[in-house]
Amino acid sequence: MRFLPTEEQSDYASALRSLLGAAAVPAAVRSWAAGEHGPGRALWSRLAGTGLFALAVPEAYDGVGPLPVELALGFVELGRAGVPGPVVETAAAAVLLAELGDEALSKRFLPGLAAGETSATLTLPGGSPYALDADAVTHRFTVTEPGELRLTAAPGDPLSSTDPARRLYRLPAGGELLAAGPAVAAAAGTALRWARLLTAAQCLGVGEALLARTVEYAKQRTQFGTPIGGFQAVKHRLADTLLALEFARPLLWAAALSLSRRDVAAAKLTAGEAAYAAALTALQLHGAVGYTEELDLSLWLRKARPLRDAWGAPSLCRAEVVAG
Repeated sequence: MRFLPTEEQSDYASALRSLLGAAAVPAAVRSWAAGEHGPGRALWSRLAGTGLFALAVPEAYDGVGPLPVELALGFVELGRAGVPGPVVETAAAAVLLAELGDEALSKRFLPGLAAGETSATLTLPGGSPYALDADAVTHRFTVTEPGELRLTAAPGDPLSSTDPARRLYRLPAGGELLAAGPAVAAAAGTALRWARLLTAAQCLGVGEALLARTVEYAKQRTQFGTPIGGFQAVKHRLADTLLALEFARPLLWAAALSLSRRDVAAAKLTAGEAAYAAALTALQLHGAVGYTEELDLSLWLRKARPLRDAWGAPSLCRAEVVAG
């Protein structure tokens, strides 16, 4: 089985990387963390212009998907750039609505999500009970254990987060009942797998960004008149970080191809742990400067652990891999 992107897929990822490289993403992240969503929304519109969100929406509702491999490639770039906002949740909400097969709901929500004109957050059984950035989105969906899909009007109560740019909310109970029954539970299961897959892709991108910045710093910082990157212990630490990320990459592509519960859990587990290990390596090798908020590195350091745990903590993903 081929686990390498096609030329067309690679070109799309490169185009996204170029767009994000010129978009002043760190400034948008800091504004988002401060509650100013304007720069983040402007970035969101530019991403939508590439067709990113349309990849999760069927063609019948102004999308071009569902295309999980292309979407995973795109989300690696989002993680690499540190893009803020409920990008995973918006894509997962689109998958949820499409899987339901309800014509009225699809026409009501999917075209806006595909075009990037609207955004969404959601909570699902098996995921976190907290909704990401519920104060900044157009739609707030929640699926309850009995199999009810509801649309909530208010964002609810905010909670603290390790990453200030990941603002968590506990959605209030109730809201408009959109659908109920076994179809909702089945669609929620599919949406959960997509959310884990795309979060794994973000983790891989975050880990790659942390490693690249750490390698560059190791070439510049000197001790005893020698760049620290020349020390054997530093080389080994960086090599271990690279190996962990490279091991996660084919698992991510395998999960995007199969979308099986086990493959997705394996990808989420390995990519999440690799990103967290990259953060620990980056922090250790940067020394005290790594703790400073002024350094852009801190934006990625703060993402690694929350993303590792989002949509399936390591213990949960490990159990699903073992269960098969």
